[in-house]
Formats: sequence, structure tokens, C-alpha cells
Amino acid sequence: MKALQLIQTGRPLEEREVPVPVPERGEVVVKVVAAGICHSDAHYRAGTSPAFPLPITLGHEVSGVVSDTGDTVTHVRTGDRVCLHYLVGCGRCASCAAGNDRFCTTVQMIGKHRDGGYAECIRIPERSVVPLPESVPFVQGAVMMCSSSTALHAIRKSRLRAGESVAVFGVGGLGMSAVRLAALFEPSRIFAVDISPEKLRLAESAGAVPVLAGQSDPVERIRELNGGHGVDVAIEMIGLPETMQQAVRSVGQFGRAMIAGLTDQPVRIFAYNDLINKEAEVIGVSDHTIEEIEQLLQWYREGTFDFPDRLIETVPLEAGAVNSTLDALDRFAGTVRTVIKM
Repeated sequence: MKALQLIQTGRPLEEREVPVPVPERGEVVVKVVAAGICHSDAHYRAGTSPAFPLPITLGHEVSGVVSDTGDTVTHVRTGDRVCLHYLVGCGRCASCAAGNDRFCTTVQMIGKHRDGGYAECIRIPERSVVPLPESVPFVQGAVMMCSSSTALHAIRKSRLRAGESVAVFGVGGLGMSAVRLAALFEPSRIFAVDISPEKLRLAESAGAVPVLAGQSDPVERIRELNGGHGVDVAIEMIGLPETMQQAVRSVGQFGRAMIAGLTDQPVRIFAYNDLINKEAEVIGVSDHTIEEIEQLLQWYREGTFDFPDRLIETVPLEAGAVNSTLDALDRFAGTVRTVIKM
């Protein structure tokens, strides 16, 4: 079967022919229908957040159809529509039992530590498989496996309450999901910060107040638009030290700055002005839970939440198209979300 693999850090992905996976005990094989291209994949390719062992098939936003099942599989059958929780834990430790498999001591992430969805098929344990309702398109199902679920996790950890204000730094796939999901919590205002006028127009159509970074200090602009006050919640989805610092600076008294973007560089924070004098908090956001995926799918099925087609561009499973998308993400350019569609 065809797979797009990272062979060497810092080099483009390469198309390779690899064996069709065979499910082991408790595993399933899924024929991939859609696989989202995440900014994290650009970080893996660059080595900012190393993927291993190489060569490895990238791709952690995956939806498709079950094509084969191993022994003891009982909850899914061949032909079922599914999407994949990208974390593979042991299923036995205290973290897994508490629904925190991202902190399992043996956790693996598909597309980073084991082969992912930039391929025609993927092998994964049954416990990481989530039924995909008929009413949810495969492309949107793939996007919800990281973009939307991680955004929901950030909002839940932020303790955002009705009437509070929120600023989202970066309105790519995760940030646009955060804008659309934050609206469900009835905030007073949602500010969207980005360097792309087009992405800001899309965020504005979802109810956000656009803040064009690069032309002026976005923190000062947010305060100007928010009656001279910082926001209650800031969510950083870009992964740059500068925007992480801006997110921290943008919160007001008792504010919470959520950091979800990836960087291998330190972030400069002034303890007194940025934190102590405001009793502000800086909170890390690591992935999401399978329960949050199930909540998103329920909201989509009910019409409470969606990620419309106008926010998505699709490309084929071809090395040139996928590498071009990753190149754009390296430049913080491109569309809101690009998805490989088989």
C-alpha cells in the first residue's frame, strides 16, 4: 500500500510502498478515508518535536472504515465508520483508568511514535477507535481528532465561564475550532489574533473580533477593544515564543493563559507584571481525552458545533501536495485546515 513517510528529519516526506498492516490481538485495521495535516506534523518533519523511530508514517487526524479486525475485538466490525483517538496507552495504568492516557508511561501517538494516517491503511488498538456517526462527514471527523478536540480541551482547562472574554492567538485549524467552540460557552467577546487577513475574515464570520497582528501590538489592541482591560482567557495555538508571551500579557486580573502551541525555544515572562500582580495563571494544554472526542461528535450530530467545508482544503495522498502544505505551515501560511482525502 502507499504511505507518505518521514525518512530523515529536516527532509520532505517520501512516498513508499509498505505492507498492508495485519491486526494483532485487540487491534483493528482502518482503511483511511481522510487524514488532517496538522502544524504538529510540520514540527515533526523539522525536528522541533522529534518523531521516532524513523522511517515513520505521519498523520494523527484520521477517519475511515474498519477493514480488518484481530482476535478479541468486540466493539467494532468490518465496514464500520470510525475515527481514531491518536493516543495509544496501555489501558491498564492509573492514568489510562482515569481517562488521562496522554500521561500513560508507555503512551504512543500515531504519526509520531507509531505509523499514522498518511497511508491507505492504519493499524491501531480497538480502545482508540471511536464510532463516527453517519451524519458526520469523514473530513470533518478527521479534523475533530486533533484540531477541535485539543481546542475543546484547552477551553475546558481554562474554566471559561459565561460573560468572560477570550482571545485566541492563531486561527488555523486549532484556533478556528477554539473560536467556534468558545462561542458555546457564552463569552462576552472572542478576539481572534492572526497575521492573515483572510483567516481573520473567517473568524469574524464565526463571531470573533479580528485583531491583525504584525501591524501593531495585538495585546494593546485587545485592551483597546476590551475597554482597557485584559481578557479572562487567552489561548495560544501558534507555537512561537513571541505569541506565547503575548498570550500571557493579554490576560487581566485572575486571567488564564492556555499554551497549546509547540516550540523548542524558551518563553520570556516577567513574573511580577505578567503573573504576580494579576494573580494570573499559565496552563499547559497537552492533547485531549477520548471523552472530549465523543462530546464533539455528539455536538456535531445535534447541530451544536460544526467545522464547515469553507474552512477546509483537500489534497490527495501525494508527497508533493502534502509537502507543499507542510511548507506553508512552516511559514505560518496556508488555509485554515488541509485534509488528505482518499
